[in-house]
Amino acid sequence: MLYQIYEAQRSLMEPFADFAQAAAKLYGNPVSPFGQNPLAQRVAAGYELMYRLWKDYEKPQFGIETVQVDGHEVVIHEDVELDKPFCELRRFKRFSDDPDTLAKLKAQPTVLVVAPLSGHYATLLRDTVRSLLTDHKVYITDWKNARTVPLEQGEFHMDDYVGYVQEFIRHLQGIYGNCHVISVCQPTVPVLAAVSLMASRGETTPLTMTMMGGPIDARKSPTAVNNLAMNKSFEWFENNVIYRVPTSFPGAGRRVYPGFLQHTGFVAMNPDRHLSSHYDFFKHLVAGDDDKAESHRQFYDEYNAVLDMDADYYLETIRTVFQEFALVHGTWDVISESGDLERVRPQDITTTAHLTVEGELDDISGAGQTEAAHDLCTGVPKARQKHIEVKGAGHYGIFSGRKWREVVYPQVREFIARFNDGPVVPNAQRPAPAKAAARKKAVEPAA
Repeated sequence: MLYQIYEAQRSLMEPFADFAQAAAKLYGNPVSPFGQNPLAQRVAAGYELMYRLWKDYEKPQFGIETVQVDGHEVVIHEDVELDKPFCELRRFKRFSDDPDTLAKLKAQPTVLVVAPLSGHYATLLRDTVRSLLTDHKVYITDWKNARTVPLEQGEFHMDDYVGYVQEFIRHLQGIYGNCHVISVCQPTVPVLAAVSLMASRGETTPLTMTMMGGPIDARKSPTAVNNLAMNKSFEWFENNVIYRVPTSFPGAGRRVYPGFLQHTGFVAMNPDRHLSSHYDFFKHLVAGDDDKAESHRQFYDEYNAVLDMDADYYLETIRTVFQEFALVHGTWDVISESGDLERVRPQDITTTAHLTVEGELDDISGAGQTEAAHDLCTGVPKARQKHIEVKGAGHYGIFSGRKWREVVYPQVREFIARFNDGPVVPNAQRPAPAKAAARKKAVEPAA
């Protein structure tokens, strides 16, 4: 019922948001009669602030049109390479008229960026993608809003997430021979599982695996996010945060963890910071500081755009990652493509070099949580492992902003380049896809 109430409130506020937007333009236009008033700038700023607080935030665009490579402008074209029920594999294809630049682009490494499915859209990694495009062929997992996925497309489980990652890796290996994988935040766990299962089967695994700010071992330096997941029972989450999508959306009837609840939780973690940010935005508008006002708009256009997550996937993540710690305990079983249970064994990875990145001030994934991957991947030589702690960086700072561009990315680029010609093992025979009924096989929680 809460979802329906939220949607009714949003629909009710929509005309008021439209009015506030029109009023802001009317008072902000110097040639308008209303814009001649001495207080017009303040009134316009107030109306724009109201508009931004009341408006509905839709999925943003990546909007990456060009990048610079060796002083040459390279044009970027987005394309959906694979379209799955719950995710698109999106490619950023690069074009250049300069023959030397084009030859260089074709020789660069291929990177699969696995974006978080934790409330925000993949566009949150826009800065990550933009930097990578200067030196790599880039693909990204663009997760769909679960409320737009019709019920006939089936459920989405954590096992399906792992399966998607494996399918995308194999797809790129089929085109380029191999690839590198970068996971940011939440997907560090399923990506490590996906690569572990491929290694256990004797499949070719990615050349490198970069894990950034993720809860590999959420027991270490638990944050407020971790404590909530650890201290509430599985039944509490199922009974209090799972709702059905209203009839106004294509996914009507689907059980989801709504994006608006996730957004409320994000804001509640730092309410004073957001209040100050909105007040500063008002002052920037009054002062005519367009650059700072636009910076605020861009941040909150991304921050306020949230998506729903399928309930099965969300609840299984809570249980597997934050309550049972199944990955670090070695008790995590995943349903394979053939419908069989396979144990996740990171120690079976031997050829994939891996890099972990943590922010000193990360308040979402605490210190040591991501670095724990090195203790699990005992089959990888120490010479093929590296850990980075970014001083003064919070969670978002390790993949976006100045510290990402100046501190983290150069090291990620160097790590990928160093192991781009790493060892390759032959592919093993993969099992045939499972029958639809196999998904219904019951899986008991690990002991």
